[in-house]
Amino acid sequence: MLTLRARSRFGPKFSIVVASSRALSHQPRRGPLSGVRVVELAGLAPAPFAGMVLADFGADVVRVDRKEGQWVEDVLARGKRSIALDMKHHNGRDTLLRLFDAADVVIEPFRPGVMEKLGFGPDVLCGRNPKLVYARMTGFGQTGPYAKMAGHDINYVASSGVLSSLGKSGSPPTPPINYLGDFAGGGMMCAMGVLLALLERNESGVGQVVDAAMVDGAAYVASFVYNFTLGGSDWFKDDRGNNLLDGGAPYYTTYETKDGRYVSVGALEPQFYAALLKGLGLELSEYPQRPSAFARTRAAFESTFKSKTLQEWSAIFDGTDACVTPVAGMEELAGPPEDASAPGAGHARYRRVLIPREGTDGRSASDYEPAPAPRLSRTPGTQVAGKRPKNGEHGLEVLREWLEMDDEKVRQLGAGGGVFL
Repeated sequence: MLTLRARSRFGPKFSIVVASSRALSHQPRRGPLSGVRVVELAGLAPAPFAGMVLADFGADVVRVDRKEGQWVEDVLARGKRSIALDMKHHNGRDTLLRLFDAADVVIEPFRPGVMEKLGFGPDVLCGRNPKLVYARMTGFGQTGPYAKMAGHDINYVASSGVLSSLGKSGSPPTPPINYLGDFAGGGMMCAMGVLLALLERNESGVGQVVDAAMVDGAAYVASFVYNFTLGGSDWFKDDRGNNLLDGGAPYYTTYETKDGRYVSVGALEPQFYAALLKGLGLELSEYPQRPSAFARTRAAFESTFKSKTLQEWSAIFDGTDACVTPVAGMEELAGPPEDASAPGAGHARYRRVLIPREGTDGRSASDYEPAPAPRLSRTPGTQVAGKRPKNGEHGLEVLREWLEMDDEKVRQLGAGGGVFL
């Protein structure tokens, strides 16, 4: 077995182990995070998303699974590898500790105290591996009255104060699926925290704990609205559904078209509002851009937009500054860029907002996934969505590469139980 050593941007050295007896199926990742090793303990939604972001940009992410796997498929596993361990078996525990020792980053998705009970808390792991960045992805955070309570995205966004601002006037707050807590305020913040800690490690030489709480992240993402609301601005008041950007204004909302589709309208500035009225064939003198005219303006917009199909409105507004675009369906974006016949899908297809999954022919919507963002000019994220690993699929190669184990040691480990190969 040959060990090659190279300098990493995020630490002194990393190892790429090449077995001389056989070719390994795993190819070293390319990208700005190439050389960064991540152990991701299997979970759902936010922690897997954080791991996917890191993997998309070149990190070697190994997901640690149970033998039986999870109750729902991890659809955020592209580009990762999987090893299956029993964390309560001495062989599984010892192997996991060695993986932690070889890692730059660990991402754990459990409630506070779980990792400590397992013997894998930050004091233990960072004591063994001082350069380790230990990311803890939770809903309520590591401290506070709710810290050890169960919850989901809706609960964390509610606790953050953000949910109170979402929904229509006179109706209960509307949960925004799980975009804000799990992903914008959770997984993405976790990934950013990991990157910040890795950057700081370049100077200090040591890692640190990243407390990524969805309640914190959701509030942070909402800083623009929060600061206007708490500052007493007319832009945002504590009056759900009656503000400028929440559907309260007739020029910042959606409208149904003749064929049952929808357009989005965001003509905030006077010059954009003028372009909107021009496209609709309406006069500014009749529909001024002020609150006293909102009711009749909304009624006029509703009836006018229903007079034409989405395709007809696209022909009128595409290329203008009226801030009118079709509401595209997710399936419409799935397809090659040269086929942009679906209204509203042309721009997103041109930019390849969705990329094909490895091993597919690109003919079905299920063959596509969202592309990595942002786009880097020299070291972009993956351009093909890698296959999602099967439970424990890569145990052999991870043991060989990360732990530099030869075939005999791997065989003995597998025979001893706790590591499922």
